[in-house]
Amino acid sequence: MARQERAHRTRWAILEAAARLFDELGYEATTIGMVIERTEITRGGLYFHFTSKEELARAVLDEAVTSTGLVPHPFKVQEWVDLGLLLAHRMPMEPILSAAVRLSVDPRARRLFGTRWPDWVEVGSGLLAEAKERGELLPHVDPEEVARLCVGAWTGVQIVTDVLRPARLPQEVSDLYAMLLPAVVSPGVLAKLDLTVHRAPRLLAEAREAAGTGASGPVPAGDTGAPGARGDGDGAADDAC
Repeated sequence: MARQERAHRTRWAILEAAARLFDELGYEATTIGMVIERTEITRGGLYFHFTSKEELARAVLDEAVTSTGLVPHPFKVQEWVDLGLLLAHRMPMEPILSAAVRLSVDPRARRLFGTRWPDWVEVGSGLLAEAKERGELLPHVDPEEVARLCVGAWTGVQIVTDVLRPARLPQEVSDLYAMLLPAVVSPGVLAKLDLTVHRAPRLLAEAREAAGTGASGPVPAGDTGAPGARGDGDGAADDAC
């Protein structure tokens, strides 16, 4: 178990280093050598976990759809909003999330690997469809259409904010929902929703407390975003990591 945990930590450190480079330099300019230099791991240690730069990029995208911090709520539309608020709060602190956006808007990377936007649309439309069944949405609302438009709007806000006002992403996303929801949500439900920037950090703090990690501990991963480690594999390779 100790060997597995060490291999898991090493894999995650490699993934975060690659994500930072993808985010800073783009996919084309990033090299395996740069990742090795950042992590100070041997080439063999890196290749035990990832066989190529392409595999690293795919692994970053695999972590893009995450529900970390999300908890059930009486209003399904609040859960949908919470996903966006949590992502906006976490993105400045988690290079893998911002790198996933960078890879998604990079034309070459997008041709090679696609994006996770369809997955976000699917998650959002599922929650909004439940919300509509419960009477939380206005009668004319098409859940899939709203989910798709919101994914595009959220991504645009992130890209523009990253250039103009990087520290303001949580507030900008909160403002996005405040403008969008009156056209989508029933007035009685809208009045009871929490769209503020304070909600996401509170949800994450509660998740840490529930996991027993403390206020400054690591955030436990959600169902769709948990980092995964490869199998135990060769003992010598694990020991080298």
